[in-house]
Amino acid sequence: MKNQFMKRCGAVLCSAAMFSGACSMPVYAETVNLITNSTFDSGIDGWGIYTKSDASASVSHENGMLGLTVSALGSVNYAVQLSSNSVTLSQGCCYQLTFDISSTQERYIDALIQQDGGSYQAYAAQGITLSDEVQTISLTFAMEKETADAKLVLNCGNHSEVLPEHTIYIDNVVLQEVDESQVETYDPYEPPITINQLGYKPDAEKVAVFRGITTETEFSVVDAETEEILYTDVLYGERENTSADEINFYGDFSAVTEPGRYYITCGELDASYTFEISEHVYDSVLDDAVRMLYLQRCGCEVEDEIFGHAACHTGLASVYGTSEQIDVSGGWHDAGDYGRYVVPAAKAVADLLLAYEANPSIHSDSIGISESGNGIPDILDEARYEIEWMLKMQAESGGVYHQVNSENNPGTIMPEKETAQQLLAPVSTAATADFCAIMAMAYEYYYGMDAEFAETCFSAAEDAWEFLQAHPDLIFEDPEDLSNVGYSDSRDGDERYWAACQMYRATGDTAYLNAIDSITGTYYKDGLEWHMVGHYGNIALLTMDGIDTESAEYAKAKEMLFNWVNVYTENIAETGYETAITAYTWGSNMTIANAGIVLSLAYELTGDESYMTAAEQQLHYLLGRNPNGICYVTGHGTVSPQNPHHRPSIAKGQASPGMLVGGVNSDLADPSAQKYLADTAPAKCYVDDEGSYSTNEITIYWNSPLVFLISMTEDEREEPLKGDVNADGTFSLADAVMLQKWLLKAGGLTDRAAGDLNEDHSVNVFDLSLMKEMLLT
Repeated sequence: MKNQFMKRCGAVLCSAAMFSGACSMPVYAETVNLITNSTFDSGIDGWGIYTKSDASASVSHENGMLGLTVSALGSVNYAVQLSSNSVTLSQGCCYQLTFDISSTQERYIDALIQQDGGSYQAYAAQGITLSDEVQTISLTFAMEKETADAKLVLNCGNHSEVLPEHTIYIDNVVLQEVDESQVETYDPYEPPITINQLGYKPDAEKVAVFRGITTETEFSVVDAETEEILYTDVLYGERENTSADEINFYGDFSAVTEPGRYYITCGELDASYTFEISEHVYDSVLDDAVRMLYLQRCGCEVEDEIFGHAACHTGLASVYGTSEQIDVSGGWHDAGDYGRYVVPAAKAVADLLLAYEANPSIHSDSIGISESGNGIPDILDEARYEIEWMLKMQAESGGVYHQVNSENNPGTIMPEKETAQQLLAPVSTAATADFCAIMAMAYEYYYGMDAEFAETCFSAAEDAWEFLQAHPDLIFEDPEDLSNVGYSDSRDGDERYWAACQMYRATGDTAYLNAIDSITGTYYKDGLEWHMVGHYGNIALLTMDGIDTESAEYAKAKEMLFNWVNVYTENIAETGYETAITAYTWGSNMTIANAGIVLSLAYELTGDESYMTAAEQQLHYLLGRNPNGICYVTGHGTVSPQNPHHRPSIAKGQASPGMLVGGVNSDLADPSAQKYLADTAPAKCYVDDEGSYSTNEITIYWNSPLVFLISMTEDEREEPLKGDVNADGTFSLADAVMLQKWLLKAGGLTDRAAGDLNEDHSVNVFDLSLMKEMLLT
């Protein structure tokens, strides 16, 4: 069995180090060090220092090494720079840089080979976390640009850390030409038989995609335990797949329904990866996808054997343009960085709440977060953690600050190591409208569990709504001197539409219905992305209890939803892997998950099974049945991303589990993608490299639609027998005894859901009282 792999050269390259093309040069019997003073035996000639006005540093010669003492970091990462003599790099040649380095203070720096003058473009780069232990850094790269003068530069300024004065020591610096074989290349294995690597529910449609077919006409399903062939059928549906540059065939094995582990064979082709058939095949990935959000928590201690960390970003944040400082601690880190943004947070929370509403029976109270075991499904606990942070982001005016972040993104450090001042971006109407919608949803979802919290949320929603009415025009300020700003939006009609729909759903007040009618334009009434949220408004109306299904508002919401359903079904019929999209752009995996959600909603509204099958096909793509033959969720399937663009994963040297990466992006929007994917078919433009932020980053709002999609496509579980907390199949006095012990913290419950007799999403003394009444009658 083969696996996807990357040939490594001994150094992990940052994004700036990666360029397309290959080296062409001989193997050198003797190499020349291009650094003229490399060992500092007699001084530090040939090395220079640059500091901005807000930084302070000096260089010295100590014990045969160069010492760089940094007294003040300055405001940017290049505020303190140490550089070597100028060297000439020849186009088409390959080079290796090595040096020894340590620091009296643990910290992060950047090492770059960059142009000496001109645009100062980087030809190679690597981020390094320094300590008092000497480490040898090795960086191998190809010079793809035109021949130019360059120099080694160490950026030792501000990387979003607060540090005391310290000294960095460097020695044994070598930059030399090397054989092209030492340069990193990407050589992914493409399995000829692709399947959902996790597996299938017994009654699901199961279709494998085949490529590389020559004379084969049949395929077989093999029991992975006994090696017995259990099913054989013919291939069908030859299709030219231009986006993946291949010819696809298909094999339907839906007739195999017995739970077990299997793989597929076809003539001389490599066998498929092993997969499972099970009623609950997605339980593990669902729990991990929700728990991923817990691991992204900010402002509190996170408990995990590998990715746990102390509370981070707990200080007061400065409000941009003022001297005011406020507490906005909490929430989730948005993505591979440590910023927190209201707009994408709203999408993520909405997906979680809707996922729970769609299928509460599959969401447990035991996935391993701080609140596990409290009688409330963990998905609702996790969503509440983000909602509580969002409440802190509301200004006294009712408007909502757009984001909070540090001035510069930090290096590849754990979040508690980022200690730079946090800055609040100005209020925006997009953030305010998204906030309003989420607070109206929270009022509905949490009232039965915590009425006081629900009322707080609704009051905040009303304040946000009043702000929106007082400010009918778009408000978004992207300050020129605030560099680390994201998620800007040029229109806010879709956010206002969503807010109006949720407020109407929460109250039934026709004033909000009138607001819905006042928002015109199809653009404002579709989309499940952070900048196009109209479908959330449509969902609010289409699933609202007591909605007049003959109303113009309901009809318009349904029309907008099915406009996209029709597009998706047409795409599925045309694409080789039955995906709902034909163009692969940034975050394509989110777009595919969103499409699956819309298709499953179409099933809920019509009962047409073909829509549910189409929705499941999108899940199959995400979990392995795709042109790259990879399960795009870290830690799941046979082959999954090992090198996501995610700071904790990079810092720990392994991928945090349960993260859906962005996926295929044919725009080649980062240097890693440009280096490795220059001649790659559009549907295969993905690289498992930590530098590829355009294909291999993660975000909270890419995980959330995965959770939503699984919830929509999974079968509901049987309701537990009310009162049967010991799960013995009967309701008896033994259950009351167990519940009473649990309430006294003297024991546990086998099935907490069975103890929620009054269905308020909590298990407490009221349930015990009801239990006793039921036993006495």
